[in-house]
Amino acid sequence: MSEYSPHQDWDPRDEAVLDDQRAAYDTMRRRCPVAFSDYMQWSLFRHADVWRVLEDHATFSNAVSRHLSVPNAMNPPEHARFRRLIEPYFAPGPMRDFEPLCRDIADKLVDALPAEGEIEAMADLGQPFALQVQCTFMGWPDELHAPLQDWVTRQQTATLAGDREALIGLAQEFDSVIRGLLEERRLAGAQAPDDVTTRLMRERVDGRTLSDEETISIIRNWTAGELGTISACVGILLRYLAEHTDLQMRLRREPELLPAAIDEILRMDAPLMSNRRIATCPVTLGGRRIEAGERLTVLWGSANRDEAVFGDPDAFRLDRDPDLNLLYGAGIHVCPGAPLARMELRLFLQALLDRTQVLAAVADKPAVRAHFPAGGYSRVWTQVQR
Repeated sequence: MSEYSPHQDWDPRDEAVLDDQRAAYDTMRRRCPVAFSDYMQWSLFRHADVWRVLEDHATFSNAVSRHLSVPNAMNPPEHARFRRLIEPYFAPGPMRDFEPLCRDIADKLVDALPAEGEIEAMADLGQPFALQVQCTFMGWPDELHAPLQDWVTRQQTATLAGDREALIGLAQEFDSVIRGLLEERRLAGAQAPDDVTTRLMRERVDGRTLSDEETISIIRNWTAGELGTISACVGILLRYLAEHTDLQMRLRREPELLPAAIDEILRMDAPLMSNRRIATCPVTLGGRRIEAGERLTVLWGSANRDEAVFGDPDAFRLDRDPDLNLLYGAGIHVCPGAPLARMELRLFLQALLDRTQVLAAVADKPAVRAHFPAGGYSRVWTQVQR
C-alpha cells in the first residue's frame, strides 16, 4: 500500500488499483467520478466528462508536454496544420498499398506457432507483430527489430518506475537512432528509398520543410503508439477469445464481423488507459472546481465502460453505436493512425483464426494485468491447436 494523503479522493498507485485497473475505475466512476490525487491531479472517469474535455480544446489544452510533441501536444491553429500533413499517410490508398505487407507479417508469425502447445501471447505474437509492422510501414531495416524491442522494454520499465532521468535518456537514444536514419536518406539524395520516413522528412508546413526535431517527434509518437498499444491489443484480444470459444468460432465462420468485434472487445478492456490535458482557465467539471494550470487525466479505460452510455460494461454487443466508442479518442485529436491500427488488428485476427482450430486459456496460468500507465496485460498464456 502506498502512502495516501487525507485530501486525496483516491490513490492511483495503490496496489489494488494497479492490480486491476478496470475494477478500480468502475468503482471510482460510481463513487467519485471527478477525483483528485497528488499523482494525477484530476482524473475523469465518466464518458460525459471525458467527451466534454475532448470537444472543448480551448478550455482543456493538449499542450501538456515539456518537450516538442507533434501534433499531440498542439492546439489550434498549429495542430490543424500538422494534422493536414499527417492524415494522408493513413488514407485509404496508402492503407490498401500496405495491406499485403501487413497480411504477410501476420501470416508468417502465426505460421511459426507450434502445431499444438502453449504460447505467451505478448512475447510470441503481440510484441513481434507490432514491431515488424512498424518497421515495415516506416521503411526501416530488420536490423532495428532487436534494438527497438530492447528500447521498448526499457521504456516500459522506466515509465512504471517513474524514472524521469531514465526516460529522458531513452528519448535521446531513440532520437539519435532516427537522426541516423534521416541522415542516411539525406546523404542518399535522389537515391533515398521512397518510403514513409523519406516522404515525411520532405514534408512542408507553412511553406518550409519540417525540421529534424519535428520529423523525429512525429516518428516518436507513431512508434511509441504502435509498439505499446498494438501489442497490448493483441494480448487483450487473445485473452478474450480464448475465454469465449463461442465468439471465437463465430468469427471463424463470419470474418466480416471482425472489425466490430475487435472494437467492442477493446472498448471493454482498454489498450491505452489515459491521456493528459491542462485547464486554461477555472472550470467546474462534475461539480468539482478545477483551477487554471491544473492537470487532468482522461481515463479511456473508465469512460468506455460507463454504464450510463453502455449499460453493462462487460456485455459484448456488435450493434453498439461506434461513435460512442472512445477507443481512438474523439474530436480534433482523434487518433490519425486509427485506419492503420484497425487494419493491422483485423489482418492479425483473421490470420490467427484461419490457421488455428482452438485458442484456449491456460487454467493454471492466469493472465497478468499490466500496470498503469500501460493497459491490457503483461502476460497472456494461451493454448493453441492448429
